[in-house]
Amino acid sequence: MSIRLPSAKPLKRPTQQRAKVTVQAIFDGYVRIWQRDGWSRLTTRAVALEAGVAIGTLYDYFPSKHALHSGYVRYCVEQLLASIEAQAVAPVALAWPERIRRLVRTLAGAEPQLPWFHPDMLELETLVAEPKHQRRVYEDLLDAWQRVIDAATDLPARPSAATLEALHLSVWGGRRYAMLVQLEADRMSDWARCMEQLCLDRLAGPVVPV
Repeated sequence: MSIRLPSAKPLKRPTQQRAKVTVQAIFDGYVRIWQRDGWSRLTTRAVALEAGVAIGTLYDYFPSKHALHSGYVRYCVEQLLASIEAQAVAPVALAWPERIRRLVRTLAGAEPQLPWFHPDMLELETLVAEPKHQRRVYEDLLDAWQRVIDAATDLPARPSAATLEALHLSVWGGRRYAMLVQLEADRMSDWARCMEQLCLDRLAGPVVPV
């Protein structure tokens, strides 16, 4: 069993605008180095240099590259949730099928505006994330489904909690497995469209009590 690294936790979150800009620059530098050199050649010093910040400033937030990775993954999840809120929950005059399409496309990774994520990052989860944190992300994403359903006041019938969890597991679990095997982009796109239709069909039909 993998042992979680003791230093794999970010120290603090940025609160002031200047600090948020600094952390964003660190994340941007982290992504550029990963894309160029890969995880094995990525160091905190290299990220600080790439981001144009002092190494001490980077250590104020991330004491190691594993903590930096943990912070970046948390950022990706927060951006994902914010996108669901903006695209599928907040709009007022939006028919329920379009809400579901936007939700599924976002969770399936079909929206290009979301932060970059490499399949190899999945392999680091057992090192940087405690099970309780992984469970919290799961629950936050499942709650996003419920928020979309609550916003879809024209939905033919209210699905059960078990139905929503089954759909969430199908979409989110499918995306993670597709990333793990590094499925080609065109096949990922085809899968995302199939998941859209599957979810629409299930939500449009009669809800079977569980």
